[in-house]
Amino acid sequence: MKNFSKLTVAIFFVISGAANSQVNSIGQSLNFNNSPLNYENSSLNYNNSPLNYNNSPLNYNNSPLNFNATNGVYDATGNRVGYETKAPTGVTNYFDNSGNRIGYSPKGNR
Repeated sequence: MKNFSKLTVAIFFVISGAANSQVNSIGQSLNFNNSPLNYENSSLNYNNSPLNYNNSPLNYNNSPLNFNATNGVYDATGNRVGYETKAPTGVTNYFDNSGNRIGYSPKGNR
């Protein structure tokens, strides 16, 4: 009966399309290179911190007032929702317009 239950769950994931997202999220969380527990990706690392002027919204290169900025992040309707910066370690950091770090891409995953 246990095998039938596992098979039912596996079929549900495949049919619902959740299998790929479930596998990817598990794989990413178990990979230390991608993990936020890796200091290279951590917001505690000064290279990734909004306290670092390179990542600050006070830096004109990150400002929504800079119409020539090439690092803006936009939603599907074209509204600027934030900006991205690249740390010297290769990590790409994503910040909202207020300077709150909302995500990252580990080096080599962009």
